[in-house]
Amino acid sequence: MKAHKVLPERAPLDMPRHRVNEPGQALRQHSIPFFTSFSTVLSRLFILLVTVGLSVYGIREMHGVLSTNSITSLQWVFLCLFSLNFIWISFAFSQALLGFLINLKPRIIKKAETEPNFKTAILFPVYKEEPGRIVAAIKAMREDLLKQAPGKYAFFILSDTNQANAWLAEEKAFIELFETQNEDCPVYYRRRANNQERKAGNIAHWVSNWGGAYEAMIVLDADSLMSAQSMLTLSRRLAAAPGVGLIQTLPTLISASSLYGKLQQFANHCFGPIYAEGLAAWHGLSSNFWGHNAIIRTRAFAESCSLPILPGKAPFGGHILSHDFIEAALLRRVGWGVRFDTDIQDSYEEAPPSLTDVIVRDRRWCQGNLQHGRILLAHDLAFPTRLHIFSGMMSYLSAVLWLSLIMVGLAIAVQAQFVRPEYFANPSLFPLWPVFDAERALDLFVVSMAIVLAPKLFGWFAALVNWRRCKQFGGPILLTFSVLFETIMSALYAPILMVAQFGVVCHILMGKDSGWNPQSRDDGALSLGQVTRAHRSHTLFGFILAGISYSLSIEMFYWLLPISGGLMLSIPLSWLSGGAKRARPFTILGLLRAPEEKRPSSIVKSLIEQIKKTPQQDPVDSPLMCLDQHAELCKWHLAQLPLLDAPKPDEFHAPTVTAEWKIRHAPSLHQLEKSLEPVEMIALLSQEVAVKQLKTHGLVRHHD
Repeated sequence: MKAHKVLPERAPLDMPRHRVNEPGQALRQHSIPFFTSFSTVLSRLFILLVTVGLSVYGIREMHGVLSTNSITSLQWVFLCLFSLNFIWISFAFSQALLGFLINLKPRIIKKAETEPNFKTAILFPVYKEEPGRIVAAIKAMREDLLKQAPGKYAFFILSDTNQANAWLAEEKAFIELFETQNEDCPVYYRRRANNQERKAGNIAHWVSNWGGAYEAMIVLDADSLMSAQSMLTLSRRLAAAPGVGLIQTLPTLISASSLYGKLQQFANHCFGPIYAEGLAAWHGLSSNFWGHNAIIRTRAFAESCSLPILPGKAPFGGHILSHDFIEAALLRRVGWGVRFDTDIQDSYEEAPPSLTDVIVRDRRWCQGNLQHGRILLAHDLAFPTRLHIFSGMMSYLSAVLWLSLIMVGLAIAVQAQFVRPEYFANPSLFPLWPVFDAERALDLFVVSMAIVLAPKLFGWFAALVNWRRCKQFGGPILLTFSVLFETIMSALYAPILMVAQFGVVCHILMGKDSGWNPQSRDDGALSLGQVTRAHRSHTLFGFILAGISYSLSIEMFYWLLPISGGLMLSIPLSWLSGGAKRARPFTILGLLRAPEEKRPSSIVKSLIEQIKKTPQQDPVDSPLMCLDQHAELCKWHLAQLPLLDAPKPDEFHAPTVTAEWKIRHAPSLHQLEKSLEPVEMIALLSQEVAVKQLKTHGLVRHHD
């Protein structure tokens, strides 16, 4: 292998730790054009008026439904829960409506761009990921960048992998990138010895050690992909907006092969742009960060985004789990603009492949978002920032509110059917009759369903009238059937997710930590037994709900069937959600076709070609044998050591001490590997001296 630097020279940036409560600063004035400011104010006023108007209507109508005579205590609880839910769906509808209206008109004003005079780092944080896909993605992007922007970008693979076999598997895969190294777009690999603070700490470690050499950094996820043109656009826009600290793109989902993945992918392509336009319009320069597919001004990040450590233990204390929302909040608090540019194309990511994978991911996301409640009322946060944080919390708390609303409604029906009414419980001349206005309730139900389904209608219509986009979805007929199919399937999966999220919230409120697990990148296919174990409680709850409602009245049974039906079918629905083979009939029919499937962009084509060229690697079951058998890999591994955050040679570190003792006394490499604990194996591989001792004691052949 050619001699290349494993990492560039260090260029440290100071990154001071911040507190929850600190004084803020106004937005940098030169970053706010008049038209941008004016349109943001109008958009926020529109959101406010539509949300308030709909909420007042819905709450008043529900009060009218319940107050034909007097409202009982249980009905007051029902009204409160309904009000919170109705405000939430009205707020979502107002954003979709705004986005739909904006989408109808052509873009008149383009964002300012100027040629940057700086280099941009492209960061790939990884944690126990499949390295082959990362190699293919970097090759595709590097090839594109070498053609369009040589000398302006550099890749950094930032590993937080903490298992020896996964670490060696990464090195074994990534060494190919270094054998084809090009100084006009170099690739560097760095693994942390201590993965404290997870992804936020991973990025901060890079900023603190190399950030000074790069004016900007594009942060990607392990499943991200961006074209060179998209990256150039981000760099140019950041260069043209000196008061902006972060520009977020709208990632498009690709590569879905399972049914659930295709449902998410289709919704992302068809409905996503509508929501995104609405969000970008009212966010203005107080937008949000989703943790990837965004460009960040490195010095702005360094000075403002070292996250506070919350008092107490997990799940609500300690290091902040979901870092992205808070990093955007801290940037905005000290006056840096945070922008959401929805018009940048060729920015991609992948979706979780199955329902169970989404539930597993939601466990971690839910804990992170609920933890943000500790920051919601922090000093000097911008009001839109507080709304972002609150919206993140509500994305999970809404499941609790919806399920509570259903259960209270059922309790009212049970009370009316089986419990002896105490109509004169309070001193009164007139009894408290629990009476409902059925006709008014039906009207309100129709309006509520229209508000929930309208964003899908907006997305369908916006795609239908744009003939080019419509053809990408398979034409007007396939587009329409796909929207209907996605709506039906989403309605069936929604109650399963609602109950699962309710359980997740309860677990977190009970103080249970979610840990840190990598996202699944396969097709999500599970056996019927695995699915049954995962969803038997959901199925049982669905049958109980259906049984109670049927015993009350056939009308109640039908009203609750959309919820109880999805739960009763949770096992087959979940089984169907994962696996490429199970989705094939829908693919053959042309349902849920996404624009990138039939005519992928050039960067997606390049990724597909690189994946085909990249050989499937066998897992590394024996890290030490792997180093012994691959001399070049052993050299490259040693070239990375010592790690910046590894224990120093003269520092007492128990796993290192015991590993070195075992090296001296092991009769063979095989026996040594069997005797080493996981932490000892990591400690051995992290110390150049320890690895070289293997040769000294005749256990391996290669170390030079």
